[in-house]
Amino acid sequence: MGNKLKGKDLIKLGFPKNNSINIALGQINRYRKREKKERILEEAKEVLLNPGKFQNNPIWGKVVEGLIKPVEVKLHQLKNTRAPFTIYGENEIDEQAKYQLYDALKLPIAVAGALMPDAHVGYGLPIGGVLATENAVIPYGVGVDIGCRMCLTIYPIKTSYLKGKKHQLENILSNHTKFGMYETHDKKHDHEIFERQEFNDIPLLKRLKVKAFKQLGTSGGGNHFVEFGKVTITDVHNEWNLDIGEYIGVLSHSGSRGLGANIAKHYTYLATKQCPLPKNVQHLAWLDLNTHDGQEYWLAMNLAGDYAKACHDDIHYRIGKLLGSKAVAKIENHHNFAWKETINEKECIVHRKGATPASRGELGIIPGSMTAPGFIVRGLGNDKSLNSASHGAGRLHSRRKCKEKFTKSDIKQQLKTHDVTLIGGGIDEAPMAYKDIKKVMNNQQELVEVLGTFTPKIVRMDK
Repeated sequence: MGNKLKGKDLIKLGFPKNNSINIALGQINRYRKREKKERILEEAKEVLLNPGKFQNNPIWGKVVEGLIKPVEVKLHQLKNTRAPFTIYGENEIDEQAKYQLYDALKLPIAVAGALMPDAHVGYGLPIGGVLATENAVIPYGVGVDIGCRMCLTIYPIKTSYLKGKKHQLENILSNHTKFGMYETHDKKHDHEIFERQEFNDIPLLKRLKVKAFKQLGTSGGGNHFVEFGKVTITDVHNEWNLDIGEYIGVLSHSGSRGLGANIAKHYTYLATKQCPLPKNVQHLAWLDLNTHDGQEYWLAMNLAGDYAKACHDDIHYRIGKLLGSKAVAKIENHHNFAWKETINEKECIVHRKGATPASRGELGIIPGSMTAPGFIVRGLGNDKSLNSASHGAGRLHSRRKCKEKFTKSDIKQQLKTHDVTLIGGGIDEAPMAYKDIKKVMNNQQELVEVLGTFTPKIVRMDK
């Protein structure tokens, strides 16, 4: 008997001559190739005789699905009509982003959609796009950086501290925040997230656990940041019983790091194999939530979202300890995620790719740019926006365009004008790359109400 397991070995066991053999070989090669052939064949025989016992098994569950109820792979065509939608700040959004939403609304699974006023072109769903679907999740509708989120901690410290202790605050950000693919903290912290069953049950996550542990409390590259700034509370009826006035705040923006990126890559590949679509919309391939892969992605996505929160908690814990002050408020929210929500009295999967959840009473933070204020908001629960709002100002110029259009001295001039110190950051993240946040906020007055602002003063980004 050769060492490599082949299709004929499974046929000898009694496997039907269909796609279940390819699925079994794929799963074994991916997750069990170091094990003895005899051991795997014994298990495969048991799967064949008693499939029900293995239905939720992380490796054999997919094989059982292939034996009992194979996933139907067929080319899906777009519908001729769009699902209902609303666009906010339409005049400020480029046509290509709108057309990306229009295509998504023609998917057979689409129920409703919306486009936020900070919207711009993305892969598949536009950034700022919201899409409700029926029992299906689109990995690229969630985004590559799963659970990317904002987190603002407010401290009862006088804002004069930002000038008087500027050097110490710069050192905190320079020495105690980590960015990009390779930087990690010398002293690693443990977290209860690593006790989660998904890290043991899902083979892909098992492989990523060590990397996730190393990257806990770090931020990605691109537009991710950690900032010290001035918080101004303007609404007397705020949830934290804070007096109207000024405080110091720490604002962070980042997601689920390598963990989320690998989950997105793996399940996007599976979605494109199971859900062929016309070429112009292939990034919108979905996973049916009744399938093994759909359920697995849902678990993995939720874990990545919780991991992103754990990263922010760690960042803010480290900084809070160095500030030596007790926080008086914390506001945070995802903007690359999918939720189960009721739309038109039907449970749907609501994808918010670069959009903030804004159901009635839900709190959030919508940043501007490194030289523009962010806004602390409370959701108004607008059904037409699918209870959503923008996730920021949105890009006016692409990264490539920024490099063509702006210089380092242009950025220095902007920073000087607004009295902002920048540590790291590239030309592609120039403040001028972003839309006017005040216009964006003006275009979503029916989606959120403003409780206060955050004005950046010391900004740390990837080099």
